[in-house]
Amino acid sequence: PALWFIRLALGLNCKHALSSPACMAIADELNYTISQIDPKKTVQVGGFRLNPDGSLQEKTVPLAKSQTHLSELLDEVCNSMSDYALYEDPDTKEQSYKRFAPRGNDGGNFPDFKNFKFAGPEGTDSLKFACETIVEELEDDIISLFTREEKRVAKKLCSEISDHCKNSVFQHGEL
Repeated sequence: PALWFIRLALGLNCKHALSSPACMAIADELNYTISQIDPKKTVQVGGFRLNPDGSLQEKTVPLAKSQTHLSELLDEVCNSMSDYALYEDPDTKEQSYKRFAPRGNDGGNFPDFKNFKFAGPEGTDSLKFACETIVEELEDDIISLFTREEKRVAKKLCSEISDHCKNSVFQHGEL
């Protein structure tokens, strides 16, 4: 009940202007960060239960998809919201938040800035706040999606689990 009141007070439902872009940005940032991790790196996980023979029950999982690593990524993901700005498609005039800052391995592939509308720190702060709220609210669901290596994580996270993106992005199949 209290969570519902907080969501209502913050306006975090599918009508909130920044919920959908923040959700999409979270999925984008996590997908990118995970893709940069060496798939050969693994971590041992397991409980503290002993098998009947006295050995510990452990298993090895890829580092990129481990709960611990994903939790660490979620602690930092909202800091990258300053790399996003409002973008207007020159053909359709549809507006959405997109990443404007190139990543380290983009090879200087800069986007066309004339279609971005920079709102200053207020816009970035609002997007970051929406991101932090979504992460706080859905951390377990986000980790679960990424550990299961779900396909189309953005669609599952933003429209099916969080109900933040009931919009045309998924109707057009972009993700």
